[in-house]
Order: sequence, then C-alpha cells, then structure tokens
Amino acid sequence: MNITKDTAVTIAYRMTSPQGKPLDSGTTAYLHGGYGNLFDKVEAALDGQGVGHSVSLDLTAAEAFGERDEALVRTIPKSEFPPGVKVGGQLQGAGPQGTPVVYNVVKIKGPEVHLDGNHALAGQAMRFAATVTAVRAATAEEIAHGHVHGAHGHQH
Repeated sequence: MNITKDTAVTIAYRMTSPQGKPLDSGTTAYLHGGYGNLFDKVEAALDGQGVGHSVSLDLTAAEAFGERDEALVRTIPKSEFPPGVKVGGQLQGAGPQGTPVVYNVVKIKGPEVHLDGNHALAGQAMRFAATVTAVRAATAEEIAHGHVHGAHGHQH
C-alpha cells in the first residue's frame, strides 16, 4: 500500500541540527493528508511512497517547529505558580490571543517564575530523516479525530 490521504503511516525518524548534532529520534505514527501531524515538507516527500522508502530533508525553522515567538515568553510571580511544578515541568495557561498554550518552566529565580510557550526546537533549522515502516488505511474514527490511534499514535 502506498501513502495517500487518510492512510496511517508509521515512520522511524531522526532529527539533527544542520551540523549533525542529534536533536531527537524515535518512531511515530501520523495520519497522512494535511492533518498537521507531521511537517508539511516531510509529508509531501512521503506522498505516494511505500514501506521502506527513506527521505532526508533540510527544514528551515519555519518549516519545522516555527520561529521563536517572544510573545510566548512570560514571567509570573511565584505566588501565582502551582506548587510542586519545578524547572523542566509544564503547565497550561492562556496565550497572547487567549488560546491555551503549554508553557515550559525554564527558570525559577527568587519571587519570579520564567515560562516559555515555544517548542524547545522553535527557531532551529534541522535535517529530518525518516524511513517508512508501515502504511495502512486509517479507520473512520482516526479520520474523524485527525490522528492515528494505537501503537506509536495517540492514546485515548
């Protein structure tokens, strides 16, 4: 089976900096066809391909996790901070337009907590290499939900 709209695709991937420094690797499953589960440029390169196909693409920051948005960097008083969350932890709050944003706790300094709602790899160009390990027709439920369920996909 080849990769087309509404197929569930499993890939083994590796992300590195343009200089080859490892950033992330693993196995993931995504719903193919513009659901926003994978970088657009990678999805386009995989369209029509089958199991065993490999790609290696250079992605700009905008094509990967986006440019850094300094509006997503906040400092809040420690008194407003939930107890038990430490540096490296996450909490959800309202973003600049009022939509929910997951903030990473980057620093706790005296009475202030420094938060960053950017993805950790935002603002970075990268090389994305992947090999297709499985392709199957997506279920009606996966299509309705906009993501793959089960192994390497979303768990409900």
